[in-house]
Amino acid sequence: MTDGRTLVAGVDSSTQSTKIVVCDAETGQVVRSARAPHPDGTEVHPDRWWDAYEQAAAGGILEGVAAIAVGGQQHGMVTLDDEDTVVRDALLWNDTRSAGAARDLTAELGGAAAWVEAVGSALVPSFTVTKLRWLAEHEPEHATRVARVVLPHDWMTGRILQQGNGFERWSTDRGDASGTGYWSAADGDYRLDLLERALGRVVEVPEVLSPAQPAGRTTGGLLVAAGTGDNMGAALGLTLQPGDVVVSLGTSGTVFTPHRSAIRDESGAIAGFADATGHHLPLMCTLNAARVLSAAATMIGVDLAELDRLALQASPGAAGLSLLPYLDGERTPDLPDATGTLAGLTRSNATPENLARAAVEGMLCNLVAGVDALRAKDVEVGRILLIGGAAASRAVREVAPGLFRAPVVVPAPAEYVGVGAARQAAWALSAQPAPPTWDLEIDSEYAVRPGDEQAHADVVARYQALVTRTHGI
Repeated sequence: MTDGRTLVAGVDSSTQSTKIVVCDAETGQVVRSARAPHPDGTEVHPDRWWDAYEQAAAGGILEGVAAIAVGGQQHGMVTLDDEDTVVRDALLWNDTRSAGAARDLTAELGGAAAWVEAVGSALVPSFTVTKLRWLAEHEPEHATRVARVVLPHDWMTGRILQQGNGFERWSTDRGDASGTGYWSAADGDYRLDLLERALGRVVEVPEVLSPAQPAGRTTGGLLVAAGTGDNMGAALGLTLQPGDVVVSLGTSGTVFTPHRSAIRDESGAIAGFADATGHHLPLMCTLNAARVLSAAATMIGVDLAELDRLALQASPGAAGLSLLPYLDGERTPDLPDATGTLAGLTRSNATPENLARAAVEGMLCNLVAGVDALRAKDVEVGRILLIGGAAASRAVREVAPGLFRAPVVVPAPAEYVGVGAARQAAWALSAQPAPPTWDLEIDSEYAVRPGDEQAHADVVARYQALVTRTHGI
């Protein structure tokens, strides 16, 4: 407790960095924060996450904190031996070397629909279960050493407890477990037969804690909450209401919304994840989001501010230019080996303005597919909450309402995964039936501009036709 306030901390252990956010447990006000970088790449030793955590915490940021929780990047495969030693570098969500394993496992169970029925989601290379199959096939010497498999947030939670002499067992939560491919959000239980199918044998998995259940306490008295996946943490940090659909434009792009019941989407576009409150979080994820804009800026030879200005000077539709932004392959649609496609290029539309506009529209159209997939499942889309690094772009903000066919609100910039983890820590500390109510500050709001509806509909239709023509889907 500091100055009469109870303080809680949230840790966002993301692909790129560790962020620690300390909040007032009652109001959610951010009191202080710190961050430290992670190594680049699609595999990393978990010790590097711990190094970043210690670096971020080195300035005494956790002084006076009563409870802490970790929001971590989903899907990553952390393999441990009998002594809890890391067997090999963790394979991260964006490591697509398991694409073949995903296809094989899908076929073995009888197709994508069979996986949706079993665990709520069709398999893509991001899912942990596909990485286990890759490990068994390509590194059998490592696979034979594996005694247990945990996720990045599980490992960080356990390490905090180990450091504080409070570790009892490996644990996880419903939200993060639902991204493994061997835990069902609808049934609330592991499918160890699917883990065995992937790895060749059953190994230990973490205990799945309820949303407000503590993972443990350190000997110093710090309560360590269950933690969750990064998207579930962001949903908790944004205090989402029914009809709120989040479009997050970071390294990856995601579309998600809270829902009372599990959604099963046999097309594979929507993953049937659980959330961090005991309900569900149907979610669509793409590999390509903010870095599409960075790549376009590099190609034109300008900075992001100038890219923004150029995009807004072009008309909706970029005079016929369309960009499929599959620069790093793609997860949704499942095209791990795809590359970007620029179509409709002529001498008359070959301008920096049109290219900038096509990059913005292409990045957003990739996410429009997720919002429309939710609509197809009768999920309410009342407004779009735009977050992530690319949400700072004025061009993105102004173009988004027309493409999504919904009003757009931009929450004030914040580390929402960290804030959500802190809110979970406050919930576990309070032992109340519901998380504390924290207000969400809105930075700005944007509406569909009258007269632009048809132009934006044409952009989406042309984009979808290009996906079909190029990739046959």
